[in-house]
Amino acid sequence: MSGIPVGISTCLLGQEVRHDGGHKHSRFCTQILAKHFDFRPVCPEMAAGLGVPRPAIHIRDIDGELRLIETKSTHDHTEAMEHVIKAVIPTLGDLRGYILMAKSPSCGMERIKVHNAEGQVVHRDGRGLFAAALMQAHPLMPVEEEGRLHDDGLRENFIERVFAYDDWLLNVASDLTAKALIEFHTRHKFQLLAHNEPLYRQLGPLLSNLKDQSLEAVAQRYIEGFMAAMTCKVSRGAHVNAMQHLMGYLREAIGDADRQVLLEQIEAYRRGELPLIVPMTLLRMAQRREPVDYVELQHYLSPYPDELGLRNRV
Repeated sequence: MSGIPVGISTCLLGQEVRHDGGHKHSRFCTQILAKHFDFRPVCPEMAAGLGVPRPAIHIRDIDGELRLIETKSTHDHTEAMEHVIKAVIPTLGDLRGYILMAKSPSCGMERIKVHNAEGQVVHRDGRGLFAAALMQAHPLMPVEEEGRLHDDGLRENFIERVFAYDDWLLNVASDLTAKALIEFHTRHKFQLLAHNEPLYRQLGPLLSNLKDQSLEAVAQRYIEGFMAAMTCKVSRGAHVNAMQHLMGYLREAIGDADRQVLLEQIEAYRRGELPLIVPMTLLRMAQRREPVDYVELQHYLSPYPDELGLRNRV
């Protein structure tokens, strides 16, 4: 099987496309994620014809319009970048996620310096021109910067969102039916509960009466709320709440002694003494011992391949 299609800044794959002829090779991307993701590289600056090596560029705010200008001249590459954006962004709708290069005036997701017409920094909360267009055109798509993937929580959250969005595009959006929509919600209930309980309680009732509503409109409202919920990092307390709910479905599979051990491990996780993988493994063992159909459906137990080792670090 081919991997999940994910966009990536070309320099992160080790290709020498940076303005200075270098790269920003991410071994996490090429050695770990590449086993599961089918990367589609894009370098907007190369696509705009800037070449390698090339003069450094930055963003300038000129009369309220963001322009891509060379740092040591007034040479303006904005129109070339806009051509790339118009040509490339519409072709990325099948991607399940995107990993961007930080600090880039084209690909930076956040904290990008914006200069005035004279080249002086006026603020540092800008976004690269290509990244901004990508996120505006595909607002549901999980997007993250490579540097932020070194944070255990952000890395786990991004990858979980990619796999969930892949499920949506494969099994719901590709052939929308009420059954597919309800089954998706069922699979991801405990993930929603953990990520954002208020949105979890809103999204369920949204699907309660599909016959009297436009299915397309409900599906759009649902996935917008779902992906918004999934961007929320899960606290230890929220994971504890979700695991305790799961225990209720597994009461027949867990004897008194095992239940006590599991509760102790969940509390140890709450206190920060154990990673999530420990109590989660015990829950999965109980499910395998005496399978419960509803629990078997839950992606919360295995939201991504175990070999990624993400729950060993959160």
